[in-house]
Amino acid sequence: MTAPSSTDLRLAELVSRGFRFMHPRNPDGHVVAVIGVRAHHNVIDVVWLRGEDDVIATRMPGDETNFLTPARIIWRSSGTAGEVLDELLGLPDDRTPGTVLLRHAVAS
Repeated sequence: MTAPSSTDLRLAELVSRGFRFMHPRNPDGHVVAVIGVRAHHNVIDVVWLRGEDDVIATRMPGDETNFLTPARIIWRSSGTAGEVLDELLGLPDDRTPGTVLLRHAVAS
C-alpha cells in the first residue's frame, strides 16, 4: 500500500477543517478539477485544483453571491498544490490576512 502524498494529507486537513469538495466532470466523465469550499467567520474560502502545478485559492467576503467568480476578493494565491494549500492552511480563521486580531480586555 502506498503512503498518502503530501497533497493528499493537505486535502485531508482541509476536510477536517470543514471544506466540502466537488469534482466537476467533462462530457466524457473525466474529472476536470477538484473544488473545495468552506464558509466560516464571515468569509468563504475556495480552492481549485486543476493539477499538481495549477492550484488557485481565494478568500472572499461571506456575502459574496458567486463563489466561483467572486466580484470581491480578500486574499488569493496561485501556484503548485504544495505552496497554495500550505498558504491556505496557514490563513487565520478569525480575521482577514494581514490584519491584527484585537482582543479587548474586560474590566473586572
